[in-house]
Amino acid sequence: MTSFTHDIEIPSPIPAAKMYKAVVLDADTLIPKIMPQAIKNVEILEGDGGVGTVKLIHFGEGSQYKSVKHRVDALDTENLTHSYSIVEGDALMGGLESITYHIKIVPTEDGGCICKNRSIYHAKGGFELSEEKIKEGKEKGMAMFKAIEAYLQANPEA
Repeated sequence: MTSFTHDIEIPSPIPAAKMYKAVVLDADTLIPKIMPQAIKNVEILEGDGGVGTVKLIHFGEGSQYKSVKHRVDALDTENLTHSYSIVEGDALMGGLESITYHIKIVPTEDGGCICKNRSIYHAKGGFELSEEKIKEGKEKGMAMFKAIEAYLQANPEA
C-alpha cells in the first residue's frame, strides 16, 4: 500500500476552543445546517460519538459522491485534536483503501486560531492519486472551514 500525505493550514479569527467545538464536536449537525449542498446528514451507526464511533455521511445534491463511512480514531478535546478515517464509500474512488485526517486547532496570539489538517491517502496497489483530486479535496475542506467560520461570526452565541 502506498500513502500520499497532504498538509494544509487555515488561519481564522475565531477562538480555538470555539472553532474546535464547531468543526469537530458539533459538525454532524452544524454542517448539514449551513452547507446542505455539501452534507445532507450524518448517521451514527456504532458508538456514542467518541473514539471507535462509525458514522455514515450522506453528501448533498452538490456533491459528486453519495456517501462515506467515517470512523473516529482519536478525540482529544483538551489538546483540540481529532483524527478520523474514511473507511468505505465512493469518495475512495475505488483505488484508495482509506483516507485518514488529523486535525489540530492551534490558538494564536491574537485570539484566533490556525486549523492544521493532515490528510493521508492510503492507496491500493499502484493507484495514483492525481494532484487535481488532492487540490479539489483541499478546496472543499477550505470552503467548509470558511463556511463554519462565517456562521460563527454571524452567530456569536453558537
